[in-house]
Amino acid sequence: MGTISKGGIFTFASVRALYDFEAQPGTGELSIWNNEILTLTRQDVGEGWWEGTNERGETGLFPAGYVEIISSQPPAVPPPPPPRGLEYDISVVSSGQDAPQDVVSYEQFEAGDDWDDDWDDDELTFSSQQEQFSGPGMYGVSIPDQSWKSSSTGDIRNTTPSGQDASGMWTVKKSINRFSTFVKSGGEAFILGETKINVPANSIIQILDVDGEIMWAFVSNPYTCSVTSPKKETKLKGLKSFIAYQITPSYNNIQVSRRYKHFDWLHERLEAKFNPIPIPPLPDKQISGRYQEEFVEHRRAQLQMWVDRICRHPVLSQSDVWKHFITCADEKKWKAGKRKAEKDELVGASFFLAIQPPETFLDPVAVEQKTDHFQKFVTKFDDSVKQLFMTSLEQSKKYAGGSTHLTAAVKHTADTYEEIGKLYEEQPKLDFEPMCDVLHEYKGMLAAWPDILQLHKGAMNKRKDYQRLNEDGKLSAEEAQSINKRTDVVSYAALAEISHFQSERIEDFKYMMQNFLSAQISFYQTVVSKLQESLSLYQQL
Repeated sequence: MGTISKGGIFTFASVRALYDFEAQPGTGELSIWNNEILTLTRQDVGEGWWEGTNERGETGLFPAGYVEIISSQPPAVPPPPPPRGLEYDISVVSSGQDAPQDVVSYEQFEAGDDWDDDWDDDELTFSSQQEQFSGPGMYGVSIPDQSWKSSSTGDIRNTTPSGQDASGMWTVKKSINRFSTFVKSGGEAFILGETKINVPANSIIQILDVDGEIMWAFVSNPYTCSVTSPKKETKLKGLKSFIAYQITPSYNNIQVSRRYKHFDWLHERLEAKFNPIPIPPLPDKQISGRYQEEFVEHRRAQLQMWVDRICRHPVLSQSDVWKHFITCADEKKWKAGKRKAEKDELVGASFFLAIQPPETFLDPVAVEQKTDHFQKFVTKFDDSVKQLFMTSLEQSKKYAGGSTHLTAAVKHTADTYEEIGKLYEEQPKLDFEPMCDVLHEYKGMLAAWPDILQLHKGAMNKRKDYQRLNEDGKLSAEEAQSINKRTDVVSYAALAEISHFQSERIEDFKYMMQNFLSAQISFYQTVVSKLQESLSLYQQL
C-alpha cells in the first residue's frame, strides 16, 4: 500500500476528493464525495485510475484526477534494493572510491540519473486484445487530465462591490467551477490569455482553410519510416534481455535501434503534448512468449503500422520529440533529448499557443453543429468498430490455434484435405489478424475523441459566458473579441483534426477491406484449385 516517490522509495499516502464520483454497480469502482479523505492503496491500476479505501473500510477504484494527495509518510523500512542481478558496495561508496564498472552505487540508484533507460518494457504488465470496450478511461467514465491542472480558483467577480476596480474598469477573473474539466485542465487560462509562453518560430503549427474545409497545413517534405530487423539483445552481462527494432527514416536512411519501452515513452510524450489529437495506441504488452519468432514478427508489423500513422500525420510527423525518436543514435544525446521533451512547456492547453489559425473568425453555431454531428458519428462508429473487432478476434482465434479436429477428421480422406487443414491454420495471419490490428488502433483513437470534443465544448461554453458579460457591460468589446479569437484556435484545431481523422478513416478501412477480401479470395481459390487437382486424378481412371 502506498505511492512511489521519484527516488523509488515507497510512501504511505492519504488523498482528499476534489469532486464527487458515483461508482457504477458491478465495476469495482468506489463512490467518493467532495472533501472525503481516503487511504491510497494502489497507483499502478492504469488508464488514469487509482485504488483506495474510505473511512468505512470500503475499497475500490476512482479517477486519479478527482483527488489530490494531502500527506505521505515514509515507512520504517529500508529502501528497496537495486534490480535483481545488481549489487552495490556500501563500503566502496562511503569511502569515496570509484565504484567498479559493474557495481552500481546507492546514490546512483536513488538519483536515477543513469537509470531512466533501464526500466522494463513489458515484463510487469499485461493486457489482451480480448479486453472489453467499456472500462476506466476507455468507453466508460471521462477522466479529467491532470496535466492541464490550473492553480487558479478565482470567480467571475469584481474587485469592488460596484464591480469596478480602483481605475473604474471592469475586471473579469476565472470561474470557481472546480467541477469543470475545462477549468481544471487550464483551458480557461488559455482562453483568458493568462498563459504566457514564448513560442519558437519553428514550433508554429499552421491551420488552413481550403475551400471551406479546415485542415492542418500540408507537409512539404513527406517521408516514411521502416521498422525492421527485430533482434534479441542483452545487457548487464546477459541478466536482461529485450527485443530491439531498427527504425530507418526515408530522408536520411540512418538506422536507430529502439525497444518497445522507447515506443511506450514516446507514446506518453505525444499524449501529453498533443491533446487535440487522438494518439493511436501501441500494440498490447505481453507477459509471456515475448521472444517467440511469430510474436516478435507480429509486433514488428504492428509497430510498422503505428509508425506509418505517425508519419502520415501533418503535425505529429513534424514534432521535435518524434524526430528525436527516429534520428538520434547517440546515447548521451538520446537521454538529453528525452529530458528536454519531458520539460517541454508547450503541452496541454499551452499547445494551443503554437497554433496559427486563419484570420477569419468562425461562426460558433456552425462549429458546434459540426462537432456535435461528429460526436454522434464517433459514437456510432465506436459501436461498429467494437462489433467488427470482436468478430474478427473470434474468427482469428477459431482457426489460429490449429484446426486439429478438422485435420483429424479429414486426414484419412486424402492428403489434399490435410493440406487444406494447414491452410486454415495459417490463413488468419493473412486476413483476420491484419484486420484486428487496424481495429485495435481505431479502438484507442475513438476512446480519445470524447475528451477532445469535451475540451472543445468547454471552450465554447466559456465563450458564451464571456459573451453574456460583454452584453451586460461587464466586459469590454476588445476583451470579448480577444477571448473569441483564442476560442477559435481551439475550434480550428478540433476541425483540422476531424478532417484528418475522416480522411485517414476512409483510406484505412478501404485498404483493410481490400486486403481482407483479397486474402479470402486467394484462400478459397487455392482450396478450389487443390480440390480440382484431386478430382482430375479420378477423371483419369
